[in-house]
Amino acid sequence: MSSLQAIKQRFGIVGKSPALEHALQTASRVSSTDLTVLISGESGVGKEVFSKVIHHLSPRKHNQLIAINCGAIPEGTINSELFGHEKGSFTGATSDRKGYFETADKGTIFLDEIGEMPLDTQAYLLRVLENGEYVKVGSSVVHKTDVRVIAATNVNLLERVKNGKFREDLYYRLNTVPIEIPSLRERREDIFVLFRRFAVDFSDKYNTQIIRLDEQARLLIENYNWPGNIRELKNVVEQLSVLSDDAQISAEQLVTLIPNITKRNLPSISGGRDQSFEEREILYKLLFEMKSDLNDLKSLVFELIQTNNLKFPQMNSFQKVSQLPESFSDYQTHGEESHENYKEDHQPILIDHSKPNYQDSEIVEENLSLDEMQKEWIKKALKKHGGRRKDAADELGISERTLYRKIKEYEI
Repeated sequence: MSSLQAIKQRFGIVGKSPALEHALQTASRVSSTDLTVLISGESGVGKEVFSKVIHHLSPRKHNQLIAINCGAIPEGTINSELFGHEKGSFTGATSDRKGYFETADKGTIFLDEIGEMPLDTQAYLLRVLENGEYVKVGSSVVHKTDVRVIAATNVNLLERVKNGKFREDLYYRLNTVPIEIPSLRERREDIFVLFRRFAVDFSDKYNTQIIRLDEQARLLIENYNWPGNIRELKNVVEQLSVLSDDAQISAEQLVTLIPNITKRNLPSISGGRDQSFEEREILYKLLFEMKSDLNDLKSLVFELIQTNNLKFPQMNSFQKVSQLPESFSDYQTHGEESHENYKEDHQPILIDHSKPNYQDSEIVEENLSLDEMQKEWIKKALKKHGGRRKDAADELGISERTLYRKIKEYEI
């Protein structure tokens, strides 16, 4: 087994977090076998790099490695792409075509976004994994192939199994060796190291100065949640390398050039059910809105106290006396004289001290379900942007794919 440091240098992997090294060690150990591997992790964490590590350290390294994005191939053509077709098998099939499983014989196929694969194609893939057999589209001849399959997903496949969108037998066949790649926010000790690596790379590429971060800017990038992971960080460094006039990047410059850098700098919610990052973002937006409403309510209370000449309560939540109107401060200072003057100048009575009748009051119980709050925010964002999903996703701080999934989930 190659040393981890040698593997990192060979494949350009940067970082020393324990979670990353554990994933890399697992990939190195399993590379010499023909076991099927399922790589899971968020978009942008580098799943394809791990497939290259497994292939190039395996006995199949002298044969082809073909990477296929299952989510990018239309449902009507994916069977032909993977397994090939016979001439005349469908409109446009003017000749025989080899599929990827025939082309990559003796090699490796990397199936990215495996969760997007149609159910009928999943059945064909299961047959390949179990006995190495497949049938071309429009043919009845059984072909054999010797291909190692590495699959990757950025969604929870078990959830898709429960929803009937992914075959359970295929899931367990793919998940022979699971490898979980940590997100960038789970390996914060690597963020600044990656930034420096990308800064050097883009300096060479664009013949510019190597950008550096001051202390505040470094804190900013290390505490940002990086929903796009390494891909997002790389894009940020490239923008800064091209757009910045100064080699020294301050926090102000970082925010000016990349406004979103401050949007998701929020702590995680502990406890309760497992929540995705995007779900927590919607919840935080709601909480900040509630905080704003609370501040408005406090201002209203101050105004009521002032207008009705009430005694100012000695409570921590009402200690911003310096922010009250000057006339109220004068009233507090000058006592009865100021009290009488105040009554002559301000006549409106806003508080009725008679006993309220609660029998006619309607008690409204607000639904505090997280799903309901998310659904409401998504509706508001779609309405605000006239149904444009991309703009609504940007407003909510989530990906367009996640927004589309939520729309289907909540039947909006």
